[in-house]
Amino acid sequence: MKKRYIFSCLVAGATFMASCTKNFEAINTDPNKTTGNLINPNYFLSQSQITFSQTGYDQLLFQSEWMQSLASTFSYYYNGDKYVFGGAGSGYFSYPWNRTYSALTLIVEMQALIKDKPEYTNLNACATILRVMEVQRLTDLYGDVPYSEAGLAKSGNFTPKYDAQQAIYADMLAQLDAATAALDASKVGPTADLFYKGDVSKWKRLGYSMMLKLGMRLVKVDPATAKTYAEKAFAGGTMSSIADDAKVMADPANATSSNSDVMRTPDDFREVRWGKTLIDYMKSKNDPRIPAIAEIAIGNGLAANQNQTAGDNTASLQQGMPNGYTISSIANAPGYPGATPAASATDAPAPLGKYSRPRFQVYADRGSANYIYTYGESELLLAEAASRGWNTGVAATHFANALTADMKTLAGYNATPIATVSDAAIATYVAANPLNPATALQQINLEYWVTTSATFNYNETFANWRRSGFPVLTPVVFPGQYITGQVPRRMPYPTSQLQQNGANYNAAVQRQGADNFATRVWWDK
Repeated sequence: MKKRYIFSCLVAGATFMASCTKNFEAINTDPNKTTGNLINPNYFLSQSQITFSQTGYDQLLFQSEWMQSLASTFSYYYNGDKYVFGGAGSGYFSYPWNRTYSALTLIVEMQALIKDKPEYTNLNACATILRVMEVQRLTDLYGDVPYSEAGLAKSGNFTPKYDAQQAIYADMLAQLDAATAALDASKVGPTADLFYKGDVSKWKRLGYSMMLKLGMRLVKVDPATAKTYAEKAFAGGTMSSIADDAKVMADPANATSSNSDVMRTPDDFREVRWGKTLIDYMKSKNDPRIPAIAEIAIGNGLAANQNQTAGDNTASLQQGMPNGYTISSIANAPGYPGATPAASATDAPAPLGKYSRPRFQVYADRGSANYIYTYGESELLLAEAASRGWNTGVAATHFANALTADMKTLAGYNATPIATVSDAAIATYVAANPLNPATALQQINLEYWVTTSATFNYNETFANWRRSGFPVLTPVVFPGQYITGQVPRRMPYPTSQLQQNGANYNAAVQRQGADNFATRVWWDK
């Protein structure tokens, strides 16, 4: 009996082992684990788009106030407003870096999944265009960055080399050229596309518009290459209307706009104001966008100034705040409009209450747009190229198109249009501001400053200012600055890079120059 029991057990055990051996892979595979065969690669594109588009403090703490588009007396914003570290400012060096590499890694992973799969030809090309958009922002801000070895941590490369910006631009242009040419409108497009809902023809226009932008970045350092690619982009077909604007509409139920999150933070809402430099310029031009983007608090006192509701957007009441002042010194600023008095015995005066802030309903809308690149910007770059004598059409026509587009684009900032400018006001403004060949570069790039400021695209504002020299800005003077006598030209690398990737970091610094705010990137020499 005992022997028979043991035998039975051995037979059963042998049978079980054989069964396990036969189905070993199936039985030992986690049914909840995601693999390349289970996930739709299209979702990598949309996730990369939303990740890349969310800028928030990435650009509002430094770039927006370096460009004197915004201003603040709040100590947290000393970082950008006064070139003085405040509120752990150096920690924000890593914000654009981390966000962009997070977005870029998704593209690298997706392209690995769809490699050699012809049904994803258009998705692959769109992903390459998006990757170029991401890398351009990164290298424009920092200079030399990991590129050829970026996003390969999964393969074990945790210390990627920094590529020289000149080599990065050459490769981006080549990649962009090939990807844009590869797009085929007769084949299926991306199925989870937050820019254009899979419209391949719009992606093709975006590709050529990106080629134009990359080319025009090089006007100071390599005008011959700039001309070649600007003309090629124009011949290929750049954006044709505001329907081609590259943007991501945030979703309040899932991913709110990071810009709106900043504007809804009590201290930021109370302290961030439109800059005097920007508003003064717009008022000098009788710009009809002023009431679309600016407002002052309704009512007196600190309580009214902090109340997160719509303000008064009457154009004549708007006044920008100068950069470089504190809450205790703002009363000494030239043209100070005065504080709004306390509304009650339990209230307090509002020192900034009469300065213009970004309109709450527009910029604090959790479902508002994250703009990346617009038709108006593309037309301005074509206007500049034509003004330089290049074969990109008629400069005056492009400029007029841009003025119209820049104003109409604002209506797309919100699902229900709020920042609207009437057709009549647009027509009047365009007629009153024709392009003058003698001042064309100034006119074009001042408009570029205004439109990218109005769409909260301050990474682009900062890049184009360095490229063009417009607007001409007076540096802020304040005690304890990290840079003096000039407006910053670059963002330093994240402080963690020295510890995490020291050898490659040091090689980049030796090649490019000191890791500080004054060192210019290659195309800004």
